Amino acid sequence: MMPRAGDTATSLRQAIDHIPQGIAVFDAALRLSMSNARYNSLLALPEELVRTGTPLFDIALFLGDRGDFGVGDAARLAIERINLLTASPVTVTQRLGNAGQTLEFHSSRLPDGGLVISFADVTARVRAERELERVNQSLEARVEERTAALTRVNAELESARAKADAANHDKTRFLAAASHDLLQPLNAARLYTSTLIERAKSTGLADLANSIEASLTAVEEIMGALLDISRIDSGALKPAPAPVAARDLLKKIEVEFGPMARERNISLRIVATGASVLVDRTLVGRIVQNLVSNAIKYTNPGGKVLVGLRRRGSRMRLDVIDTGIGFNKDQHRLLFAEFSRLERGARMAQGLGLGLSIVQRLVAALGLTLELDSKEGRGSRFSLFLPATRSIKAAPEAPQPTETSFGTLGLKVLCVDNERAILEAMEGLLSHWGCDVRTALSLKQIDRERLLEGWYPDLVLMDYHLDQTSGLDAIEWLRHNLGGHLPAALVTADRSPAVRTLAEERGIAVVTKPVKPAALRAAISGLANQSRSPAKRAS
Repeated sequence: MMPRAGDTATSLRQAIDHIPQGIAVFDAALRLSMSNARYNSLLALPEELVRTGTPLFDIALFLGDRGDFGVGDAARLAIERINLLTASPVTVTQRLGNAGQTLEFHSSRLPDGGLVISFADVTARVRAERELERVNQSLEARVEERTAALTRVNAELESARAKADAANHDKTRFLAAASHDLLQPLNAARLYTSTLIERAKSTGLADLANSIEASLTAVEEIMGALLDISRIDSGALKPAPAPVAARDLLKKIEVEFGPMARERNISLRIVATGASVLVDRTLVGRIVQNLVSNAIKYTNPGGKVLVGLRRRGSRMRLDVIDTGIGFNKDQHRLLFAEFSRLERGARMAQGLGLGLSIVQRLVAALGLTLELDSKEGRGSRFSLFLPATRSIKAAPEAPQPTETSFGTLGLKVLCVDNERAILEAMEGLLSHWGCDVRTALSLKQIDRERLLEGWYPDLVLMDYHLDQTSGLDAIEWLRHNLGGHLPAALVTADRSPAVRTLAEERGIAVVTKPVKPAALRAAISGLANQSRSPAKRAS
């Protein structure tokens, strides 16, 4: 069955409508590409102004006529507003809405000249800030007279702060819990797009397909960063320190960022080490990934990035050193602020500036120490101090899968997922690679439709969150009925260390959603090698 682009767009829109902020995307001609329900409701726009292709000027003119921009000529006010939103790569502004609420706008220019605008109702926060300022101004002159009143006001502010904290906690807990539902439609879109890219090669649609892929990648990075922050803030991330060979951490960095560095003509050097550290492998790996990614992004072509460890007393110091743009000491706090980026850095790379904010939160959650030293124009050094431990034997390096034409393998692949759109997209991609694919929404469907009669799969790709059981238990059921050697991979949006550990204990590979085609091909190659082992049961 050919995937329908309309289904993918609907799924992606439903995912974006879960976000509590208003979001709108405009193309290079500043015409509306899409907007979510929150955007339309907060601005109270008529139906004709939320249609795809509506010029940003028409929307601004409507708001100017309504009085949202103040008193004056509506056309002039509309032009001034558009200039304010587009003058810089990133802008943050506030204004009153038509209902008297305070709206805070974040706008970012896209690489193709387009514009992303997001905003939220910050009335409660602004009101609390103004109230606090008023109270502080009166305190200096009336300390003795207003002691009792100050006590009451402080109690009210504390209550307001507690409510705000509770609301923020509810928001982060919701985002953490909703991560699976948010990433499912994005995963389907990724798979559909991968199939489109492969089929559009050497055609006029190739550039369009690659542009869609780039846009989905940007959405995935932003959503992944927001979900990481929500998991940290909600306490969903629980550190589990264990002895880890530092070589394993650094090898993963080399594999993941080597191609990115070569593409940007940057020398990425990973210093070999035999040291071991006592850390949470997944969370510390996330810190190092963000630091190395940041170093490569903000280093000019021809520059260098060095990653290595040095012993410092009872600790190991992991250094990420670059010859990038650097920064002054008075900019340190700004670096770690959310949605905050230095002007020069914003010109070099797109993004929301969430990477170092995530690093700071993870460092605090793990009780580690992070130091930085930098000189503007000469580069930076980020140093993460890790507890040392007795050396452990590093695991032997697994052979890298070779690129193989899936068309000559004739692999039989069973895919199980409770989302039909994902199954359709996965089937389209794997079939294009030459695989014989069978799909099911559940184990009951496999049994009811007798999908495995006379057909023995070479490998299984299994979702984790099924309707009536977990993917891990479903794989165990299949192995019990088909043979314990059955190669399998868990394809999941759940990125928690607990799920990955359970999978590794059962000899099950993990591929995270949204699925990247290269990662999926690599996983399938590894599973195919297992499938060809002498113990493989004859089909």
